[in-house]
Amino acid sequence: MARTTTGERDLNVDRDVQRARDDTPALATPLRPSPIPATPTLSAYADAETLDGVLDRAALRRTPGLYTRAWRIFRANKVSMTALVILIAIVIFVLSAGLISTYVTGFTAAENHLSDKLKPVMTDGYILGSDGNGRDVLTRLAYGGRVSLMIAALAALALFFIGGLVGLISGYAGGKTDTILMRIVDVLLSIPTLPLLILVASLFAPGPVGLAFWIAVISWAGIARLFRGETLSLRGRDYVDAARALGASNARIVMKHIVPNLVPLLVIYTSLSLPGLMLAETGLSFLGVGVQVPTPSWGNMLGDGQQFFRTNFSLVLIPGLMIYITSLSMYLVGNGLRDAFDPKLTQ
Repeated sequence: MARTTTGERDLNVDRDVQRARDDTPALATPLRPSPIPATPTLSAYADAETLDGVLDRAALRRTPGLYTRAWRIFRANKVSMTALVILIAIVIFVLSAGLISTYVTGFTAAENHLSDKLKPVMTDGYILGSDGNGRDVLTRLAYGGRVSLMIAALAALALFFIGGLVGLISGYAGGKTDTILMRIVDVLLSIPTLPLLILVASLFAPGPVGLAFWIAVISWAGIARLFRGETLSLRGRDYVDAARALGASNARIVMKHIVPNLVPLLVIYTSLSLPGLMLAETGLSFLGVGVQVPTPSWGNMLGDGQQFFRTNFSLVLIPGLMIYITSLSMYLVGNGLRDAFDPKLTQ
């Protein structure tokens, strides 16, 4: 056997490698290294945060606030909206008393013509007739409504100022302050309101503003208890505890976190209390211890007309209807506001 040299062996190896390479099938597409995922840059994070901020702001814009949502619910309540329209019309009527006196009737509220007393409706220029002293009923109705509504509004303001302040202090302070104030409230609530009002009005004979003040002074206890309960609830909320932990003063907590959340309650119960306050004034005036003549009010018009009930029924019917329609409208508006600010009550 012939001996193979080193050069021949290398040549044979090269041939075998070439033959193996030719026998291997070619790939359709060449293999490429998979790309390494790129690390997100700071600009990418910034773009994502900007997008989240835009979406959050858009969501906030789509979410209505408390008062916007309440107005939508109230506006959908047809009964309350109708009552509100009627109430606005009555307010415009009483505020236009001067114009009615000058351009419609031509009479003042205190002007009397004894020769024209007890005129029926739509007779001799008296659109709603005349009373027992010959005074124009329409003019006195407008001026009397102004007095009655003014007393109710002033009494409501004073009532919620006194009662709301006492309830806020009692609920937030707690301890002995709460105990003392609530015992005073219990004493006032145990006294019948109407007899006490009659006694005070008889002793002091106040004018319209004084009468509103005394009605508020005697009637604030229930409002104080209501505001105390709501303040106790708000005082234990998480955001109040957080504000206190951050070092906020009591005054700041009350003004920033407590009082704003009491506003819906104030709106609701102001509207619900107005009918009772107006009826308190008209009741006192009807009994002769409220607004005194010659100042007209719906209550003393009703009292003056009762003696002519058989001969001229309209002298009782007209002021009585105004009292009824106004108080009912106030009550329906108050119910609508309560349902709007607390929709859970309607479920």
